[in-house]
Amino acid sequence: MSLNTNDTMFLCVGLINFAGIFVWIGVCLHLAYTRMDEMLEHLKNCSTVMARAPLRHGGPWGKLLLIGGISGIVTFPGIYLKHGGVSPEDLNNFPSPLKRKLAVLQWIGIMLLSTLLLLFFFGKYTGAIK
Repeated sequence: MSLNTNDTMFLCVGLINFAGIFVWIGVCLHLAYTRMDEMLEHLKNCSTVMARAPLRHGGPWGKLLLIGGISGIVTFPGIYLKHGGVSPEDLNNFPSPLKRKLAVLQWIGIMLLSTLLLLFFFGKYTGAIK
């Protein structure tokens, strides 16, 4: 069996995307295990974050969910500010380098999942996946 150029490109992009997802999970877990206490301390007046805080005792999966929630709140605070789930003072006092890391992680996660969905639909509707 030999692969044509389209199949090879599809395979390479898919493998790179999966590798990126695993690296992204690793970076999220590293951040969760090393900086979680600092993040929760800076967001202690935010009811939305404190409702999710027990997840930090839920093992790696709980830490991933908590990091995802915090990065979503830090990256897209508008809806949480509008409904009073986040304290504006806490967001303003959150360290800028950490806020930037969380925002970059959030956007990279969105891009990786979007790429995965695009690959799936491209493969499904062009016949690359049978």
